[in-house]
Formats: sequence, structure tokens, C-alpha cells
Amino acid sequence: MSRPLRIALPKGRMMDEALLLFERIGSIIDPAARDSRRLILPSADGRFEFLPVKSGDVPVYVEAGVADAGVAGSDVLDEREPDVLRPLDLGFGGCALAVAAPRDASYPHLPGGGMPRVATKYDESARRHFAARGMQVEVIHISGSVELAPLLGLAHWIVDLVQTGRTLAENGLVVVDEISRSSARLIVNRASHKLRLEDHQRLIADLAGALERSA
Repeated sequence: MSRPLRIALPKGRMMDEALLLFERIGSIIDPAARDSRRLILPSADGRFEFLPVKSGDVPVYVEAGVADAGVAGSDVLDEREPDVLRPLDLGFGGCALAVAAPRDASYPHLPGGGMPRVATKYDESARRHFAARGMQVEVIHISGSVELAPLLGLAHWIVDLVQTGRTLAENGLVVVDEISRSSARLIVNRASHKLRLEDHQRLIADLAGALERSA
């Protein structure tokens, strides 16, 4: 009997939604493991092993083959550009990657023609976006709350994920440009897909069916 498919899941709300989807196809986390400190969580039906990891690490685990498949936001995939298959849009975790600025800020140009500074966690996505618009900017990588950067004068604008816009509004920022829409995607390791094609096809079909039934 082949081992369970290993599925990397991003810790947090997206993982909760992914596990609800897997529950709809009959695969729940083994109750004995749910409240434990185990780092690999088997499903009760023996079909999967779930690996809770940081969202940015999901494509790393899948591309390396440590996980057979995973769930990742398309914003993470666009930023990292991993060499993985993306067979299914799971439809949850919807948000937008956007440029935001203080309400009174000038966009897309600064007064006097200076070079704008842009704070973001999404360096490559930001660079591609502004380059496509023929705009020269200085990208400043921030790993924490990027909304703070314009308030303290570190950056003129930010690039970040936006869901409700509440955090932006509370910090006096508004969306001035949308880069892309993002949602959760099923991603698959290329080698595993070839070696365990039947298992992967069944996984994709089961998830697609669950999504169709809930639409």
C-alpha cells in the first residue's frame, strides 16, 4: 500500500478553510492527532498527511517534493514563481494585491519628479508591476506591518494584500492601484504527479466535485 499523500497547508485561516474542504471529501484529521503537538497530521481515513507550515513555505515544500501537493495563495505563487502544477482554483481566501497610499498622497508620480519608495513583502511582484507601467521605484522589503512605512516616512506607497480594506482605512491609507486578484490554489509536485497519477487525479476530481456541489 502506498503512503498517504502529503499535503502542505498554510497555517491560519486558509488552513482552516482547506481542512473544511477536505472534510467534505471525507478526509478529516485523525481526532487523536488534532489536539496534539505533532507536526504531521494524518487524516482519519489514512489517505492524507497534512503538514501545517508558514504560507510562504508551502511552495517550497511542494517544489522540493517533501509534500506531494499543497494549498497556497496565488499571491504567494506569483511572488515565488515555483516550478509546480496549479490544477485547481479552490475559490476561498479571496483578496487583492494592491498599491496603497495615504489619502492625500500623489500617485502615480511624486511632486517634483522624485523616485517613489515602496514598502512591501512582495518585492518581485511590486517590481514587475511598476516595471510594466514604466515606473522607476525603490522597493523596500518589510517583513512586518507595511502600513507603518508611509506613516513614518519610510515609504511613499505600499504594496500589500487587501481583503476588507479596514486596516488600510484605520491607518489613513487607500488603494490607488490593483495589481492582481488572489485566491487559494491547489498546487502539485511535478514528479509526484507522474509517479502517483491516479492518486493525484482522484484528489483533484474529489476537490473539484466538492467545490461544484457547494457553488
